[in-house]
Amino acid sequence: MDLVSLESQEENNLIFRLIQQNDVPYIWTSGRLCDFKGCENRRDLEPKSLYGWFWSANREKMAPTNQSPAGWSYNPWSQTGHKKTKQPDNAEFDINGTNESCLSVLNNVYNDGIAWHDVACYHEKPFVCEDSEELLSYVANTNRGIRL
Repeated sequence: MDLVSLESQEENNLIFRLIQQNDVPYIWTSGRLCDFKGCENRRDLEPKSLYGWFWSANREKMAPTNQSPAGWSYNPWSQTGHKKTKQPDNAEFDINGTNESCLSVLNNVYNDGIAWHDVACYHEKPFVCEDSEELLSYVANTNRGIRL
């Protein structure tokens, strides 16, 4: 399994409902900022805070952070955060020099409802996983006779 990738509004709404119904304060997703080796000199990712986000579980690029994803009726990124500006804001960089390179869903932490936030990757948070066809195929191919 991989960390969840919220690629459709329906999947996002499902996760938001689970967070709300179980009063979970936050979760990790597979969302990641392409700010590591191999991402440099990629003009298609500039500026990174806008165009540099992707789902690490399946390597799918996300919609620009200032737009609703295709087929969605809303933009899931929060309108506020620690700096009181729209997410992603890389706020922790100003606090301790750590980039906020991972995507977390926060439950009303900034009185903003349930919404996406960029967060430094070292924080401990619960997570939601989902099946990955790629990983299931790998397990099946490397473990003859296994029932999945």
